[in-house]
Amino acid sequence: MAYIYAIQRKGTAAVDYNTQLDAAIGRLHAEGRYRTFIDIARCKGQFPHAVWHRPDGSERPVTVWCGNDYLGMGQHPVVLAAMHEALDATGAGSGGTRNISGTTVWHKRLEAELADLHGKEAALLFTSAYLANDATLSTLPRLFPGLIIYSDALNHASMIEGIRRNGGEKRIFRHNDVAHLRELLAADDPAAPKLIAFESVYSMDGDFGPIAEIVSLAEEFGALTYIDEVHAVGMYGPRGGGVAEARGLMGRIDIINGTLGKAYGVMGGYIATSARMADAVRSYAPGFIFTTSLPPAIAAGAAASVAHLKTDQALRDAHQTQARILKLRLRGLGLPVSDHGSHIVPLIVGDPVHTKMLSDWLLEDFGIYVQPINFPTVPRGTERLRFTPSPVHGPREMDALIGALDSLWSRCALNRAELVG
Repeated sequence: MAYIYAIQRKGTAAVDYNTQLDAAIGRLHAEGRYRTFIDIARCKGQFPHAVWHRPDGSERPVTVWCGNDYLGMGQHPVVLAAMHEALDATGAGSGGTRNISGTTVWHKRLEAELADLHGKEAALLFTSAYLANDATLSTLPRLFPGLIIYSDALNHASMIEGIRRNGGEKRIFRHNDVAHLRELLAADDPAAPKLIAFESVYSMDGDFGPIAEIVSLAEEFGALTYIDEVHAVGMYGPRGGGVAEARGLMGRIDIINGTLGKAYGVMGGYIATSARMADAVRSYAPGFIFTTSLPPAIAAGAAASVAHLKTDQALRDAHQTQARILKLRLRGLGLPVSDHGSHIVPLIVGDPVHTKMLSDWLLEDFGIYVQPINFPTVPRGTERLRFTPSPVHGPREMDALIGALDSLWSRCALNRAELVG
């Protein structure tokens, strides 16, 4: 802001930058889409319970119902012990990029765990799954000149950004529409390099990608496959390898993207692929080359989490059970819940103002924290509250949520027809 003021004092700028900033933020307020950060502190060993630090300086206990720590691994003793050990051994930061002093035994150990998880030759670690998607997809056309990328219409913003920035050809196929994808593939030069980018679980609706059909098309047309398993790793498959593992398809997919910040409860992202592909991306992707690597303690905790979840099927089963129970109870209230069989529980409100209103009331009146999801994350008219039940959301937390929603839906006098119509 000091820089803006400096320009204005010189008298050389005809634009009132502050007015334009106010107008941009004002539009979000007017549309009911302004995002408010809720300041919380998670309680160690007591998740999903946390403390809300209110704007007036007071504190209030809350239950978190919108976190991405799907299995509660961010509080798991195995993860915390590994992080303490690495922190005591190395200190806080990694000290550099992976190319310059930022590769440690903990980074290599984590990449080995991830490669093993997905049955691939190698894995490449990034500071986030967003960066892994962006950096990889924006780099691939440099490795395969003339590459055409076929992208599902509902792919995550990180995939869209990576594809947009790469400067190559792209085709958008209708969401999960394999017939449309076939049409696009058939219309292009058979000799052109191709890649199909899609997701296994789409995070806003909770539906699954048609992995087997897409892989078969890729093999038919000589295309590479790139799957985002961010909302599936740790939670699906006999070892937590994702939906592709659960369906026996990992070996037929070329590049698998995953995160360490959701089911694994820590931080970071990665791709798992062939040794040759990982080496090429490592060598060409600016997002990898010029980014400081994850702190060793983070890498150690993530490796411990991945290793643990390879054998903890009971935790995965408990997670799925809680999601089924919550959807069943919300439907019992007659509420418009979207259910595609995954762990994602979207309650469709259909209006940004009403969505924010319900979110605020849940927090203020009941100590329940669930963040409103609005455009552009979801299409206009499909605004929602997205609940993420976990194995540590017990009967007491579930009863409190159901009672609160029952009360608030009646208070608002908003029935399903009003909300989605």
